[in-house]
Amino acid sequence: MSSGRRIMVVEDERDLADMVAYNLTKAGHVPIVVHDGIRAVQLAQGHPPELVVLDLMLPGLSGLDVARELRGSPATSLIPILMLTARSEEGDQVAGLVAGADDYVTKPFSMRVLLARVEALLRRVPAQPEGDGQVGSVSFGPIVADLGAHAVTVEGVAARLTVTEFRLLVALLQSPKRVLSRADLIARVMGPGIIVTARTIDVHVASIRKKLGAYGAYIRTIRGVGYQLLADEEATADEAPR
Repeated sequence: MSSGRRIMVVEDERDLADMVAYNLTKAGHVPIVVHDGIRAVQLAQGHPPELVVLDLMLPGLSGLDVARELRGSPATSLIPILMLTARSEEGDQVAGLVAGADDYVTKPFSMRVLLARVEALLRRVPAQPEGDGQVGSVSFGPIVADLGAHAVTVEGVAARLTVTEFRLLVALLQSPKRVLSRADLIARVMGPGIIVTARTIDVHVASIRKKLGAYGAYIRTIRGVGYQLLADEEATADEAPR
């Protein structure tokens, strides 16, 4: 299990925030508790934590706005965000993912489930960038993912992807032309034992496509199955009559 990771808990229900902080401490982490959205953004940008547990309904600045602020700042754009929401409707969950959340947990929740999701997110990002055992890069055409730096460039220009988006793109880059099912992508990106809906993957892929610009079209939807990384010229060749 990871230890000593700084985790910001942004929750206006003080009893709940204290309970989450207590359990994070027991798990070996260092929680920083904040009760309003504006203060959360200020603290995160001044001294970025390694993960943010973010309530959706907050005074001052909503959880969605906090997520957007963090994703829009270079200092905090790569911090994993686990969103807490009392709204279980798909539309609310999708809104959180679109705003930049990497994962979400609905209230009321099991503390064991929350801690498992925290650990799953932390495993995606090494405590030290050079210590994750991944070196080199993987690419497809002008899309290049630096595995050590957790960075993506498109035609040499940086593309800011969240941690989950980065891992999704790397999974596709490492298996070009192969059709990856949503279940396969969930297992590779979220980790074993983590349950999310296929819709979660679809939202992340839509965001990746947008960030890749014109090359987002390389990620093709295979209806009823999943996704495939394929260049336009390869698609043309594959579709040509034989």
